[in-house]
Amino acid sequence: MTELRRCPWARNPLAIRYHDEEWGVPSHDDRHLFEMIVLEGAQAGLSWDTILKKRESYRRAFANFDIHKVARFDGNKVKRLMADEGIVRNRLKIEAAIQNARAVRELQKEFGSFDRFLWQFAPSPRGQALTSLKQVPARTADSDRLSKELQKRGLRFVGSTICYAFMQAVGMVNDHLEECFRYKEISSPPRR
Repeated sequence: MTELRRCPWARNPLAIRYHDEEWGVPSHDDRHLFEMIVLEGAQAGLSWDTILKKRESYRRAFANFDIHKVARFDGNKVKRLMADEGIVRNRLKIEAAIQNARAVRELQKEFGSFDRFLWQFAPSPRGQALTSLKQVPARTADSDRLSKELQKRGLRFVGSTICYAFMQAVGMVNDHLEECFRYKEISSPPRR
């Protein structure tokens, strides 16, 4: 049996599962999109492996990323979250997640869904597949535009680098390397 070739960053069981099942798959579910924007913001300054290890705790702590429930979190809930060792206990990141839920609710009202708002920023498919991690950008003009628009609408911890990682995670771009078995399976995400 031939061993699957995957992107070289997927080195441990959690990262391999995330890579093989989720990363880069086009997502159009508002709850999942909200989860990923919160987790990408929580990752700022930390490794993605740290966040993957805490993901189930995040789901429990943040009401399985139910946007409407998180938007109603108050100061008492923030205190409880600050004491929760299962998540990153950074007040700014916790408060940003709550603020982001409130902002996402407004986007849902305006656009019908968070998905519809986000996917207008999906870039045109890249002409060539990536052959090295060195070719993967940290940010792009599209992530700059998304970041600026999210910030304008009240979201926090959504700088351009975080937005690009988010775009990769939810399949707005396909940054699997050409040699990776997922590259062809996912191909370019459809424009909506």
